[in-house]
Amino acid sequence: MGKYVLDANIFITPFRQYYPFDIAESFWGQMEDRLKLENVILLDVVRNELRKKEDKLAAWLDGIEGLQVTTVQTQGIIQRYGDVMNFLQESPNYTDVAFRGWASDGIADGWIVATAMEMGAMIITAETGAGPISIKNPSKNAKIPDVAKHFGVQCEDLFYFMRKMNIKL
Repeated sequence: MGKYVLDANIFITPFRQYYPFDIAESFWGQMEDRLKLENVILLDVVRNELRKKEDKLAAWLDGIEGLQVTTVQTQGIIQRYGDVMNFLQESPNYTDVAFRGWASDGIADGWIVATAMEMGAMIITAETGAGPISIKNPSKNAKIPDVAKHFGVQCEDLFYFMRKMNIKL
């Protein structure tokens, strides 16, 4: 079974838009179970992002017993993060605004790509690519799928993850 690095938006989007806790208890219970598996990677920077709002989603996450959180502070992940950030800074396809956005404190995107690279994992995200990016049309907003693709990392969405992990509503 493959490894999956989870982006914060695969929790935030369902929580806010279509799987609120009072309607989709089963979904959240199954997600809780999957977060305890060794092949499902929740990064410390993603957990911190989810905790910022101090809402029901943060409380749910904090209430998970046996939650395994992976630190990004390993030599391999830090080196890969450097590769990701160098790419964004040096690529003519991205503006300095895109680089600074990912370099901002508390932004997990670069760490997600770096961890997936280091661990040979797939990224699960609600983000989609920015569309055509080129020297003539550089992006001001780097997107995980575009950067991950450059590094040979596959991205899929929440429904892919639900199917692979047998999460039923």
